[in-house]
Amino acid sequence: MHTDMSRRVSFLMHDIARNSRYWFDARARSLGITRAQWRVLMLLGRIVDSPTQSELAEMLDVERITLCRMVDRLAEAGLVERRADPSDRRVWRLFLTERAAPLVEDLAHIANDMEERMLAPLSSAQRVLLSDLLTTVRNHIYLEDQGAPQPELVEANR
Repeated sequence: MHTDMSRRVSFLMHDIARNSRYWFDARARSLGITRAQWRVLMLLGRIVDSPTQSELAEMLDVERITLCRMVDRLAEAGLVERRADPSDRRVWRLFLTERAAPLVEDLAHIANDMEERMLAPLSSAQRVLLSDLLTTVRNHIYLEDQGAPQPELVEANR
């Protein structure tokens, strides 16, 4: 066990996450978007079946009311729209608008650039190893906490 706190894995992971959030926020702000809104847009862009607000809140691990406010702002900006579910008119499904596509692409470029800069000192083999190790740790934490793997976590580990 490391006695130097700055060498502990949990400290390093937290420090890297904090610094990357600041880095990303500074660049995304120029596009008029927050990191939380980016997460909503990126997830909606990856999901084939448009989720309900409740489903998306669960995926993002945020309260439904928090997501509702984010979606309200994104809808006002013309980036997301709510549509009634065809099988249940009480349920609203979320969709990206055409206007969101270029923004999502710009945000993906920012995220890719950020990752490339962060991992620049590592070789390709080290990057793969780091990703594999972090995926293993993430899955283990999830299993310890929940008792069963999430399907996308298992898929990502294959």
